[in-house]
Amino acid sequence: MENIIPEIVVSCDEEILVCEVDEGQPCLSCEDMCPGFAFHSWRNNCRHCKCSREIHDVYNDNFVNVRDRLGWKREEEPAHQVAKEKTLREGFTWVPPGLSRKKIEEYMDQLPNHKVPRVGSQGERYRDLQIIKQLPKQDLSDRYCRHLLESSEHKEFRIFRELRDQVAMDFGTVIEAPLETTCFSCKGEIDKGELVVKALKVGEDCSWHPACFVCHTCEELLVDLTYCHHHKNLYCERHYAELIRPRCPSCDELIFSAEYTKAMEQNYHKEHLACWNCDKKLIACRYILREEHPHCIPCYQQLFAHNCEECGKPIGPDFKDLSYKERHWHEFCFKCVMCNKSLVDQPFAPKNDKIYCSDCHDNNFAARCDGCSNPFRGGMKKFEYKGKQWHDECFVCAECNQPIGSKSFIPRDERVICVPCYESNYAQRCTKCSGVINKGGISYKNTPWHRECFTCTSCDKMLAGEKFTSKDEKPYCGDCFGELFAKKCCRCTKPITGIGGTKFISFEERHWHSECFNCYKCDASMVGRGFLMNGDEILCPECGRS
Repeated sequence: MENIIPEIVVSCDEEILVCEVDEGQPCLSCEDMCPGFAFHSWRNNCRHCKCSREIHDVYNDNFVNVRDRLGWKREEEPAHQVAKEKTLREGFTWVPPGLSRKKIEEYMDQLPNHKVPRVGSQGERYRDLQIIKQLPKQDLSDRYCRHLLESSEHKEFRIFRELRDQVAMDFGTVIEAPLETTCFSCKGEIDKGELVVKALKVGEDCSWHPACFVCHTCEELLVDLTYCHHHKNLYCERHYAELIRPRCPSCDELIFSAEYTKAMEQNYHKEHLACWNCDKKLIACRYILREEHPHCIPCYQQLFAHNCEECGKPIGPDFKDLSYKERHWHEFCFKCVMCNKSLVDQPFAPKNDKIYCSDCHDNNFAARCDGCSNPFRGGMKKFEYKGKQWHDECFVCAECNQPIGSKSFIPRDERVICVPCYESNYAQRCTKCSGVINKGGISYKNTPWHRECFTCTSCDKMLAGEKFTSKDEKPYCGDCFGELFAKKCCRCTKPITGIGGTKFISFEERHWHSECFNCYKCDASMVGRGFLMNGDEILCPECGRS
């Protein structure tokens, strides 16, 4: 029969110290998969889904006064009731005592918005959880401890509680800073009159910003300013207690027994180091960690061991589990399907859901060289061109039979030829310099030229992209051709080159540009009109008669 602690426990003076609702609450991780929290017989996790109690939607029933939770004497009931009503009237589930409405808002404005305990907000839920986490009920009263088995352990608990309450634990108070000072935590400046938190058991000269009054370990706001101190550092009660006594991670209770065990860098009650699945005790037994939880060997094999692809049997913890793409083998079953050669620490290749050693795979499935017909093995270079492939040493020039490798080549009649052989045997050569034309060549009258070699015969001006003409099959620029060979205009004396389709007039071995064939007196154009000659001059009929 399970030893389940009820959710409400009454102390000897009939005061309710803790009123938490957890039984049947949904899991915030598993959601619909968990029917609701159910106490394990001794673990601090759900019997159904195995998630911890804190991951479920645990909450405090009704208004929570931290003094009640600690079991400390509080003010008289009427004063307490007034404080409760004032707090809720201000719109919060908790406020620092002794502050005006304005100062309460000023204090809350300094906290992270999602941690402000405003009624009906995310901050209300945050405070509820921090009360449960920072002030675990099993640390506050031995009535909530399920594993204090001897009277000596109850005595040790009471000694721990009394010393903690008298020496280390207290409530911070919020006041206006009387002088300029610095925050004990962040070392930031605090102006005179600014709200600060004081912790008198740490020291009267110590002040904190409200947002800096946090636990040294978990760095969460100290709930309702409830703190413990150790070597001038602030702690929530949970993490302070763990400095003084070891805490068992299985049941989440402090250990007060003289004997306990240590495993996985944590301390356990002797009977709580157990298999996560079947609760078998693991003291002096072999176990395997899975997701930080210990499992006995049979449970591990049942839940997590893989079946071997070759023999179909589970791969237990005493054997190596060799895996490839979510498939698993015993070390002695991991071998080539053709030659049965062991593939442990050897290269292998998969094909059709089977594994082969490199030799068997290459001989049966690897691509082959179009030069020598041998397969391509792992690590070999492969050269591909026009659907064919070659080994490095087989990819050679068709002329000189030297490997081309990563050098440039030129295709010719389905063959590949290295650049030197192509230039030597097939490349066009410049008509002027006889050099190989490998780029930027031009053609003139079916003869190849380098661009830089195709120049004017007279002045060596480059003619590529320029207007030019020829004389005796030789190219000339317009200027040189005009100076050397063109007729001269009788009027302007400039050459008549004909480049670009220039029109000109000839008469009795004399020549004029079309635009220069004008009357020498009135400058009227004589093109297509009758004219008179007066010596070397051209005259229109009107000017000739005058």
